[in-house]
Amino acid sequence: MLTSLQNPLVKFIRKLHQAKVRRSQAQFLLEGTHLIQEALAADYPLQVACYTPEWQQAHADLALALEQRADRVEQVSAAVLEGMATTQHPDGVVAIAPQVFRSPNPAIQGIGLVVETLQDPGNLGTIIRTAVAAGAEGLWLSADSVAPDHPKVLRASAGQWFRLPLAVVDDLSSVVTEWDQAGVQLVATSSHATTDYWSVDFTQPTVIVLGNEGAGLSKALQRQATVEVCIPMAGAVESLNVGIAAALLLYEARRQRSVVEV
Repeated sequence: MLTSLQNPLVKFIRKLHQAKVRRSQAQFLLEGTHLIQEALAADYPLQVACYTPEWQQAHADLALALEQRADRVEQVSAAVLEGMATTQHPDGVVAIAPQVFRSPNPAIQGIGLVVETLQDPGNLGTIIRTAVAAGAEGLWLSADSVAPDHPKVLRASAGQWFRLPLAVVDDLSSVVTEWDQAGVQLVATSSHATTDYWSVDFTQPTVIVLGNEGAGLSKALQRQATVEVCIPMAGAVESLNVGIAAALLLYEARRQRSVVEV
């Protein structure tokens, strides 16, 4: 059992709290029973798993699965586990996983999602969770957004992170241009638009384009949209949280496509 915070593995896991270390090592942390369960269910590779004796006793089957699937398994003390985790009250298990993004197919047949310069990890995790639930084909994220392997992104996605094809893109504009040339509809929200989002035909191949929480879309991407839509709001409300906006558009697309399929 590992009982010292000075152990090399423990020190390395603590370094993975930093985004620059995760990038340089192409690894990230999974924390908590639910994320471990979802990773195993999705056949996601795990390199190292660490858990306390109490967690092993409470989750015997899951601990056995980790022993069979992870390259290395270590039992650690509760104090060491707490030192490894980024959360204040970890539930007894953490793991190291490689950054293996499942790239989405750029040939959009249904609904895709582009997100530019998103900063809040909770928002990105919520968007990922919603995109999977609504049946989106994939997500394209600008390189200046919050890192998709941020611990809060993983937690907010409720494990759906493993199920959504995702690409981090240096030049979103070029990708959007290719879609435009292929006849894919590009839908962006705008406070100046006069078309309600439910008036758009989402049954055709469509990419929904969303921007930064405060500034919205860049002017370049806004100009590339083939359709601009508004989300009607009462009172003095100026805008909605980007995760809510994503959910509204994605589920309107799902509703329309479900009607056509029937």
